[in-house]
Amino acid sequence: MEYRKFDKSDQTVSRLGVGTWGMGKTFWIGADDAESKRVLHKAIDEGINFFDSALVYGMGHSERLLGEVEKESGKELFITTKIPSKKFEWPAKDDSTLEESFPTDYIIQTTERSLRNLKRDYIDLQQFHVWNDRWSAQDEWKEAIYRLKKDGKVRFFGISLNDHQPTNGLEAGKTGLIDSYQVIFNIFDQSPIDELFPFCLEHGISVIARVPFDEGGLTGNVTPQTTFPKKDFRNRYFRGDRKQQVWERVQKIQEVVKDETESLAEAALRFTISFEAVTTVIPGVRRLPHLLANIQAVEKGPLSDDLIRKLAEHRWVRNFYE
Repeated sequence: MEYRKFDKSDQTVSRLGVGTWGMGKTFWIGADDAESKRVLHKAIDEGINFFDSALVYGMGHSERLLGEVEKESGKELFITTKIPSKKFEWPAKDDSTLEESFPTDYIIQTTERSLRNLKRDYIDLQQFHVWNDRWSAQDEWKEAIYRLKKDGKVRFFGISLNDHQPTNGLEAGKTGLIDSYQVIFNIFDQSPIDELFPFCLEHGISVIARVPFDEGGLTGNVTPQTTFPKKDFRNRYFRGDRKQQVWERVQKIQEVVKDETESLAEAALRFTISFEAVTTVIPGVRRLPHLLANIQAVEKGPLSDDLIRKLAEHRWVRNFYE
């Protein structure tokens, strides 16, 4: 397993991490706690130390699973979580105020709630689950970070950037208080390459790439006939003719990557680690075979420069979360 330095610290994190949204058992339907724990333990055994969660993933369920597994493993992990907006909105609306979304006391109290779920004294990386850069000049969020770090409850602080808004957070980054950005980055949404990645390299800010498989679209397994369990959020994400749109684009990408990779999923994951700015990538995983496939893909390393250039032609500007 390859490791990268996190931010400006001496802490190293695995280039491949694990996202635990699907283990929360709410938006993604079908998770089994016993299987989730097997996946987490296997990930640890294979050298993965970066695990991403959020308070809203099953309202603490994935955090509690992570806490249990860390204690059982006896290993020290790099665990991240997120504070939801007090208004519970994704993304943060332009007219939402910092006072409504992230008041100082709420940031601290929510962090303490996650600490109880994780059964930890500190969180390696706490993140705002949404953000609006209009808040950057205000002091309340800064005060919360100062207090949490001073009290030893949080080591690093970051922003999980709004869906498909990779520059909505750069002003906050200029304060020096932001240690990382978590951002959607995949073959379809390559927009972080334009401004976010150069900014992070210049300022020493880590990048956590999320949604490398476009919620399953870039695995090649979403066809026009695919169905999802009742209440699964993918029914909304891939509603209407979106599965057809994805399928048609995926066929073209598979032709491009077939000579260098064994599968579209491998190409999708290796694409994300082909960029120096990316510290780690956190595909969601709930099944052991998927974890092992992810590990094998990342161990093959970056894609060739030639293939990266070809894949640049497959950018797709759209927002299926809307």
